[in-house]
Amino acid sequence: MTTPQKLRCQVKSVISHGDQVYTIELLPDVPPVPRFKAGQFFHLALDPYDPSGFWPESRVFSIASSPRERERIQFTYSVRGRYTARMEKEVATGREVWVKMPYGEFFLDISHPVVLFAGGTGITAFTAFLHDLIDRPPCPVTVFYGARHRDLLIYRSLVDRCVQCLNGFRAFYCLESLERGAPNELPGQISIAAAWDRIQDPAGSSFYISGPPAMLKNLSSQLRNRGVKEQDIHIDAWE
Repeated sequence: MTTPQKLRCQVKSVISHGDQVYTIELLPDVPPVPRFKAGQFFHLALDPYDPSGFWPESRVFSIASSPRERERIQFTYSVRGRYTARMEKEVATGREVWVKMPYGEFFLDISHPVVLFAGGTGITAFTAFLHDLIDRPPCPVTVFYGARHRDLLIYRSLVDRCVQCLNGFRAFYCLESLERGAPNELPGQISIAAAWDRIQDPAGSSFYISGPPAMLKNLSSQLRNRGVKEQDIHIDAWE
């Protein structure tokens, strides 16, 4: 496992997606970024770091960029609470921040079918994995990606590219604001009831869940009620 390193970075870009959701791209002062695996996360500190002192207050975010893109770090966040509200006010192009990475073991085992549940910015726990899938055929993968409305399906183009390029890759989009949709668009929040009959081999699949805490709790409980074994339920629960 790579030893975590501390990096001073510059904010290259800040993209607002509306509804207080942002994507940020960081460039390390001394590239490349440490090697990391798909599914890992980093700590972001807004205050300066003094190597002779303690690491400042920080918050963790999934690394959305591919492990092969070691000249930059991309992540997406929504404003929830005091720290991300501060980020919304202070993080702008050219701003200096500090990063400590990599951390986490939310790794996907694709030796057998997998089902991914991603709520909102929780998709970033899977985007590095999806980038890597572009180059190699996977086992069957089914994605359920939920958001309040279509504009907040920020990584839909990446998911759609996997659908187009890879055999055995299927995706469904769950939208809380949906009047009329495509066949792969489902109304409402992600639920196991809506997903179950769309999973080709639920008994032989592993399930990975990333999103808001209430979603993690609800979906994992619903899976257990369907008879899914505890070892087949994996939760990205660092938030």
